[in-house]
Amino acid sequence: MTLSRLSLGGQLIALLLAALVLAQALSFVVFTDDREQAVRAANRAGLLENMASVVHILEKTPPAGRAALAEAATTPRVRYWVSDSSATPEGPRSSQLSVPALQFERLFVQLREAPRLAVIDSDGVRERPPAPRDQHDDDGRRGGGRPPPFNGGQFDVLASVPFADGGWLNAQTRIRAEPVPIPWPSLISAGLMAVAILVIVGLIVRRATRPIAALADRVEAFGRGAPSVTLPESGPREVRRLTAAFNRMQDRLARFIADRTRMLAAIGHDLRTPITSLKIRTELLDDEEAKAKMMQTLDDMQRMTEATLAFAREDADAEPLRTVDLDALVESLCDDLAAMGQDVAYDGAGRLPYPCRPTALRRAVGNLVENAVRYGDRARVALKATVDGPLLTVEDDGPGIPAERIEEVYKPFVRLETSRSRETGGSGLGLSIARSIILAHGGELTLSNRKPVGLRAEIRLPPAVRE
Repeated sequence: MTLSRLSLGGQLIALLLAALVLAQALSFVVFTDDREQAVRAANRAGLLENMASVVHILEKTPPAGRAALAEAATTPRVRYWVSDSSATPEGPRSSQLSVPALQFERLFVQLREAPRLAVIDSDGVRERPPAPRDQHDDDGRRGGGRPPPFNGGQFDVLASVPFADGGWLNAQTRIRAEPVPIPWPSLISAGLMAVAILVIVGLIVRRATRPIAALADRVEAFGRGAPSVTLPESGPREVRRLTAAFNRMQDRLARFIADRTRMLAAIGHDLRTPITSLKIRTELLDDEEAKAKMMQTLDDMQRMTEATLAFAREDADAEPLRTVDLDALVESLCDDLAAMGQDVAYDGAGRLPYPCRPTALRRAVGNLVENAVRYGDRARVALKATVDGPLLTVEDDGPGIPAERIEEVYKPFVRLETSRSRETGGSGLGLSIARSIILAHGGELTLSNRKPVGLRAEIRLPPAVRE
């Protein structure tokens, strides 16, 4: 799932979670590295201090027992032995000792009054010393001066301490870091802290985005023709500005629609008087043929005026939204037309509660069904409930509409068959009114030709939303 499919709150929480995980991971890496270095330093300090203590004890031991005591003190990590000569190479020691070597030297400075010490680390030895001879001198000291090797002969610190009575005590150690255990308490603490932060931020984000969700619901409802309702201006500053702009916009649109409707009604009402006057004067004409044509024209004008007034009155009435059973509404319309002898069949979707303007929607569907019967001999009506909202289809077996003229039929007062009498063909406002009603519900009306013959009208309504 991409971020674009999440809500604003979901995106903010997802980004925060990613940033938090990254920060915690970096902190864990730094913490683990510092902890590992601290553990290594502690282990190294303890090991070197143990070496210095053993050397100090052996220095006070009689010469005959030093070799045995040195061998007894040897461990897998530290090896001690006594020799006649120093195990460290002759000559000046390296001027750049490693940290373990320097620490070891400082410990001897603390333990001895007059240190006689030669310390060298593996980096300061150019050639690894050969293995010592495995025999002892007569006084019990190890005969060779070279250190017995560890695995591979590598070492970290090699020290030689001269005894006051002669001979040397040699110490060799390998300092390796022990595996650092996983800091579970720290991980659990970090996890709990992350969860607490996410909960707190989630509540804050939800509170901040609630006005946006309310605004989105209101915009969708307004697009379906719901009455203008002023939304409270709450939330962050940008959201308050957006809400205020929407309130002003819907007020302006409502006033514009009301003004247009009143103007249309006034024009239609004002046309009644001159049309009636022209009819009276036409009756006084002697030429019957001219009089009939003029009366036909005036009747058409009056019918168009009445249709305009009816359209204006319907807009002005502002029928409130009500939740009705859409299936029952369409079925009752089809039953009424079938009872009047028209060939109408209906395939329903079962109970389908839907908020709408029932009278207006019934008029729109009725216009489509009546046109199907008038121009296509019969009407087949079907209603389906889809995930995108209700889908209503009306099909007939008529000649259809030329593809290049389908968009024209939505325009007011447009009739494809100009030769047809207005008595049977209508004024050309029916489909325009039907489309306006569907658009006011937030839906869409589309016309398409069927194969081989016939016309298909589709009404797609949006899913029901909270009012």
